[in-house]
Amino acid sequence: MDSSPPSRLRLAGLTLAALGVVYGDIGTSPLYALKECFSPLHGVQPSPTNVLGVLSLVIWSLLLIVSIMYLVFVLRADNRGEGGILALLSLAFPERRDGTPPGRTAVVMILLGLFGAALLYGDGMITPAITVLGAVEGLEVVTHRFAPFVVPTSVLIVVALFGVQSAGTGTIGKVFGPVMVVWFVTIAILGVRGISLNPAVLSALNPIHAVEFFRDNGWLGFRVLGSVMLVVTGGEALYADMGHFGAKPMRLAWFGMVLPSLLLSYLGQGALIIDDPEAAVNPFYRLSPRWMLLPLVGLATAAAVIASQALISGAYSLTMQAVQLGYLPRLAIEHTSERERGQIFIPQVNWTLMLACVALVLGFQTSSNLAAAYGIAVTVTMLITTVLFHFAAQRLWSWSTWMTLTVVTPAFLIELAFFGANSLKIVHGGWFPLTVGAIVFTLMTTWRTGRRLLWQRVRTSTLPAAQFLEGISRREVPRVKGTGVYLAGNPEGVPIALLHNLKHNKIIHERVVFLTVVVQETPRVDDESRITVQDIGQGFWRVKASFGFMEEPNVPDILRRCAEFGLKLREAETSFFLSRETIIPSRRSGMARWRENLFAVMARNSQSATSFFQLPANRVVELGMQVEI
Repeated sequence: MDSSPPSRLRLAGLTLAALGVVYGDIGTSPLYALKECFSPLHGVQPSPTNVLGVLSLVIWSLLLIVSIMYLVFVLRADNRGEGGILALLSLAFPERRDGTPPGRTAVVMILLGLFGAALLYGDGMITPAITVLGAVEGLEVVTHRFAPFVVPTSVLIVVALFGVQSAGTGTIGKVFGPVMVVWFVTIAILGVRGISLNPAVLSALNPIHAVEFFRDNGWLGFRVLGSVMLVVTGGEALYADMGHFGAKPMRLAWFGMVLPSLLLSYLGQGALIIDDPEAAVNPFYRLSPRWMLLPLVGLATAAAVIASQALISGAYSLTMQAVQLGYLPRLAIEHTSERERGQIFIPQVNWTLMLACVALVLGFQTSSNLAAAYGIAVTVTMLITTVLFHFAAQRLWSWSTWMTLTVVTPAFLIELAFFGANSLKIVHGGWFPLTVGAIVFTLMTTWRTGRRLLWQRVRTSTLPAAQFLEGISRREVPRVKGTGVYLAGNPEGVPIALLHNLKHNKIIHERVVFLTVVVQETPRVDDESRITVQDIGQGFWRVKASFGFMEEPNVPDILRRCAEFGLKLREAETSFFLSRETIIPSRRSGMARWRENLFAVMARNSQSATSFFQLPANRVVELGMQVEI
């Protein structure tokens, strides 16, 4: 993301794009949020006082959580222009340069951050299902004859949505913004139409109605909070999208169009319910004139697809970050645009999400049933983000503890109340995102721990470079023409692949390059500090290449740039040597046996280093070795 201030034209374009990508999820919440608040399951009657109380909760949730906490404060914590829970984690608790282990607080926060990131996958599965179902259910308002077609139609839309992902979002993305502009203008107009039925609904802006709601309804009122939470779903993803558009366009879009449209829509739905309590069954579509119902269903479906696209793209970006930071094994990452680095497609993630979404639609059948599963992941993610922001603010801006607590405590208490209310729904569907999060969290921590143990085992077999070069100088080892490039995880020692090659083939290339690729805890690395080249004598060179966690390592490009530092290589005369470890679970201390087996399976199914580092396959030699962990 370019850090220079955007021109007015570019700012307008970014703001329009942010409308399409960032606010699709939270922008489609009016389809189902207020309807769920007055679901018969909660037992809260749609009386005028209750409607005003719920609306007050909705309004102040949007203002305090999304507008103030996220748009004003959290977006300030950018990691070189990038956002997201992993980026915030690296800001709050950066990896120590001296190699010392992190403290106890840092370890706990890192684990919490990973769990929050894992929960986003559950969110990415539920969002397409609930938004598409919520939109297509408008057919039932047109006529009950369409009811049997809601689930099949929703499944077809979900399958089509994931089926076109490999083509990339570049072309489709151009229409996202304009469609969402039409959507927000439409729901605002419908909201004004509803408010005209009962202008007294505007009194819901007074937070005293929220207090009176809890006083009058007690435990039932607390349970309704789980549905009120639906109005801010999508807010947790705002921070992750900052790298695509920047904070200013996102704030302009929110305060200029999204927030006013949402407030008008919810107020209009509330006014309609006060005027006709039976409209609480589906107040969004009941606001519409009958002649407009079918076009509105079509527009809502388009908006739902756009909302889903934002979460799907977010899952791709999160996966790429996790792979680069060493929390997931290498996966095939396809770039769908030659100009936009952020437009990627990850087949394994895509098809897994699609199967999960289809299963959710078939299993839960209605958006109301899915609503029980939706809020828990969002609340936990928001709570973790708030806690991480507390530590990041102290480190980035030297805020005092009291200052950070003043900012985060109101949001934390509200999010904690949302979590408490949503925890009541765990048995009714909330278990699903928690289960998905637990599975992904287990995969992440197992891979991270397994790679650390593997590194410790391999490091004991490596030789210091100085000792190796001294041995080479004393022995007459045949040298053959060309260059041998050895990928080295240890930036100080000699790659295991070289030792194996020397042991079995008894030769060394006349020029040997030890190449170490390092992923930094920043999104991108400046070109000036990307490469270091060192001539260590006797035809041996050591090259260190640094990449950010949002960048894709390209080894051939790195080697071409080495010419600037005096190391000129000819690709036709260069061979690449890699170690391929076969993991053997053992009784050695480190991980539980089942986790060792899981790590071995993940290692066997990870993408090859040849593809990941974009090496020419016909010039790669892999030397196998077995490692016990």
